[in-house]
Formats: sequence, C-alpha cells, structure tokens
Amino acid sequence: MGLKRPTILQIIPELDTGGAELSAIEIASAVVRAGGRAIVLSEGGRMADRLAAVGGEFIAFPAATKSPLKLLANAAAIERIARKENVDLIHARSRAPAWSALIAARRAKLPFVTTYHGIYNERGRAKRLYNSVMARGDIVIANSRYTADIVKKRYATPEGRIRVIYRGVDLEAFDPAIVSPERIEKLRDRWNVKNHQRIVLHAARLTKWKGQGDVIAAAARIRDKVHDCVFILAGDAQGRDDYRDTLSKQIASAGLEDIVRLVGHVDDMPAAFAAAHTAIVASIEPEAFGRAAAEAQAMACPVISTNIGAPPETVLAPPRVAAKDRTGWLVPPGDIAAYETVLLEALSLDDLARAEIGAHARKHVTEKFSTSEMQRQTLAVYDKLLGTSMQPVFTVAIKKQ
Repeated sequence: MGLKRPTILQIIPELDTGGAELSAIEIASAVVRAGGRAIVLSEGGRMADRLAAVGGEFIAFPAATKSPLKLLANAAAIERIARKENVDLIHARSRAPAWSALIAARRAKLPFVTTYHGIYNERGRAKRLYNSVMARGDIVIANSRYTADIVKKRYATPEGRIRVIYRGVDLEAFDPAIVSPERIEKLRDRWNVKNHQRIVLHAARLTKWKGQGDVIAAAARIRDKVHDCVFILAGDAQGRDDYRDTLSKQIASAGLEDIVRLVGHVDDMPAAFAAAHTAIVASIEPEAFGRAAAEAQAMACPVISTNIGAPPETVLAPPRVAAKDRTGWLVPPGDIAAYETVLLEALSLDDLARAEIGAHARKHVTEKFSTSEMQRQTLAVYDKLLGTSMQPVFTVAIKKQ
C-alpha cells in the first residue's frame, strides 16, 4: 500500500445533516475498509454516531468558526493534530475550515484535497477570495461537471487538478426491495396521508433558494384538477423559523392546509421516496449536484426538477433522451405554469407507465451515481497523491461483502 496505514483527516464544520456531511462519513468508511485510518474534525452533530459506526474517529473541533483570528489559531491546532496523529493527507469540505486546513497542510508539508460541494455566491473581491480556497487543493474534487466548469471559469484551475466525482447514493439503503410496507405506512400515518392519496415529495432544508414557495404555488394550480394528491415539504428549518412561518402563511392564504404539509426533518428518506408518487426538486439557484433527485431515482420514484445546475446531468429527460427513456422532467426555475403541466402529466401516469420510468431511474443511478463508485474514485485521488493502493484494496473488500 506504500504507507503502512494511511491516515486521512477530513474537516467539516458540523456533522448534523446534508450531503457534504454524509460524504465525509462515507469516505471515512471507505478509508477504513481500505486499511487506512479516518479522522474527522468537526463540531459534531446527529451524524457523529454514524461516523463511529463505520470506524471513523471524531475529534471535536471549532470548525464552524469564520473569525479570521480563530481561523489562524485553528490552523496551528490542525497542524498539531496532524503531527500528533501522523496524518498523511488533509481533505477540506467547507470554506472557513479549508483556510485553516490549507495553512496547516502547507506547514506540515502534507497533500491537501478540497471538495467543491456547493456553488458559492461571489459578490465582491473579498467573497471571491474567501471562496477561492476550495480551488486551492492539490486536487479539487467537483461533485458534478457543472461544478467543475464553475471552478475552471472562476479560478482558472487547470483541468488536470480537477476530478469530477459525482455525489454517491447508498444503493443498499436506497433500494425499493428492502423498504417494508410498514415503514411506508408509518410515514404516511405521521404525515396524516389517507390511503387513497398520492404524495408529491419535496425533500430539502427550508431555505428560500430550495423553492418551497414555488411548490406551494404549483399545488394551488392543480388543486382543482387532481383531487387525490398531497404535497409533503420535508426538511429542517435549521434556524430559519421566519422562513418556515412565511411558508405556513402562504399555505394558509391559499387555503391549502388540507393538501400541503410542512413535516420537518425525516430520518427515513428511503421510505419517504418509496411513499412518494413523484419527487420534486424546485431549486431556484443551481444545485451543485442535487442529492434528492438522485436518491429519489434510486427508489424508482420519477423526478420533476428545475433545469439549472447539475440536475440535468442526473435526471434524464427529453431532448437529451427519448421520451420512452426518461427518468423525470426538467422545468425552468420559477415557472409555475411548467410545474402545473408536468405535475399533471406525472400524476396522470398509469401504474405501468410510472413503473417503467422508475425502472429507468433506478438503473440510471445504479450505473452512474453509487456511493461505492464515489468512494472508489475518491480513494484513487488519495492514492495518486500518496502513492498508496487504497482504491484496489477497497474494491476487493466490497466485492467480498
């Protein structure tokens, strides 16, 4: 393997919820299965136990701070940890801690990897400089081709330093065959969905750019045309209580309390997508990857998504593919009339037609967006920088499971 037991240190502000956080845990798992040691510096959160369960090591660290003075102090602390724990490579997944990690990696002469998880807004030179740390890795991992092109355009990062590694879906967890009717029924009961009602599911944290307001507006457009449909808005407010209140008022003012529900965080997302007739991704700003769209397709659930950012790479729809090969629909952001049209089309599908779309969707994600493929490709990045052989060891390990 080159190094006897490579030690990979990842840093991320929190381990609470989200795609970047889940990726950190999944890569920690891959490192351990490849014979390495995986450390994560973070302020912690509800996912910390999952890290321990896969063999990763959690070190409590003030990684969420954005104070310049504290970032410098954090750099010194990361360097001390790296030397004490014999760290071989540092991998940063968020901007503020990435600055500290970059300084520490350079001082300790360690390879530095970044993953560009989101499309950060750039308003002014200061914000552009702040964001640029995510393009300063020895290798920059972009979670979609869309993200990679943004990195190249903004920072002139050479293609040779960029690796497009799509966000992975856990196909063992997101498998329609293993989600029991009891799990689905439990969620339907919790959401007060009647037996005859079909679910349109929007799964995203409550923030304006995720487009919950547009979903509510679309629900109002089809209310009198489809009488067996409930819209479930699943996601944490994460402190945005004012926004949640705004959505509640929008629902009430439109008289939609009977068909639109804010249900908060959902732990069992495979069952949520299995319960849904159709999933909807309504983002009004570009998604760097769009985990919900991929996870829904893994559960054979057709997806309606806005046509900006990375979802056009993950959701197959005309004209990219023939209508018979679609896995969902793509619409312009904020186009409520377009939402109405495709929602009516999706909800008019008979069971056979919906099942065919679902089968295409499951096959598409299985071939292109699995967690194991993301893990293999990330380990290959580490191997390139360290001269190790973690990727082939991991590949053998997962074939034996």
